[in-house]
Amino acid sequence: MPQTAYALLITISLSAGIALVPADSPAQTLAPSPAASGVSVQPAQDFTPSLGRIFADTVTDFRRLPSLDSAVILSIGGAAALVGHPHDMRVSQSFSSAESMRDPFSAGRTIGAASTQLAGAFATYSIGRMTGNTRLATIGADLVRAQFVSQAVTQAIKVSVGRTRPDGSAFSFPSGHSASAFATAAVLQRHLGWKAGVPAYGVAAYVAASRIQVRRHYLSDVALGAAVGMMAGRTVTIGRGDLRFAVAPAPVPGGAGVAFTLVGR
Repeated sequence: MPQTAYALLITISLSAGIALVPADSPAQTLAPSPAASGVSVQPAQDFTPSLGRIFADTVTDFRRLPSLDSAVILSIGGAAALVGHPHDMRVSQSFSSAESMRDPFSAGRTIGAASTQLAGAFATYSIGRMTGNTRLATIGADLVRAQFVSQAVTQAIKVSVGRTRPDGSAFSFPSGHSASAFATAAVLQRHLGWKAGVPAYGVAAYVAASRIQVRRHYLSDVALGAAVGMMAGRTVTIGRGDLRFAVAPAPVPGGAGVAFTLVGR
C-alpha cells in the first residue's frame, strides 16, 4: 500500500502558527521501523507503572538519549537556531513592542512553566492510578519522564552557554518553557495520535511565541528549546505510536521554522 505523507509546519516568528498540509514530495523517514526490518516487536506490557518505576525508567531514558533520532532532531533544532540567530534582536524588539499582544500571550508563562507541566503530568498519572486506567497512568508516567529529561538537558545547555536574555537576566539559551511544552506535545502525539498532537503542538508554539513577546527569550532560544522537548518526548515513548516523521528546516516570513513530515504506514 502506498504511503501517505503530510507535512506539519511549526513556525515561530512574528506570529506563531501551526498548519497541516499535503506534502508533494516523497518523505524520507528517519529510520526503518523494527517491523519493516524484520526485528520482532514485543507487545507493550499491560501494567500500571509504579512511582519507583517512573524514576528507574527515567535513568534508562538518559542512557538511550544518544541516538540517531535525537541527533537528527537536535541538528534540525540547531540549524533553525542558527538561521534565526541573525534575526534575534529584530524579532524580539518588533514582537515585544506590540502592546496589543501582551495580554493574549501572558498565559504562556504559566502554561509552559516546568512546574505547571510537571504538576499536570503527575496529576494525569495519579488519576490513572486511582481510577485503574492503565493507559492514562502510562501517559502520565511518560509525561513525567519527558519533563525530567527535557529540563535536565535544557539546564545543562543553559549553564554551558550562559547567554543573556533580552531583558538582561541570565541563562536564555535554550528556552525551558518551550522544551517543556514541546515535550508534552510529543508524548501526547505518540500516545494519542495527531488528533491530540496537532492542538498540543499548537499550544507549544503559543508558549514559544509568548517567551519572545515578553522578552524572556530570542527566536533561536525557542527553536532549540522546541527541539530538546521533542527529543525528550520521543525518547521516553520509544516503541509507541504508529507514525514516523522526517524533519527539515523551513524558512518562513519574519523568522524560521521546522517542518515535520509525517509518514503514515
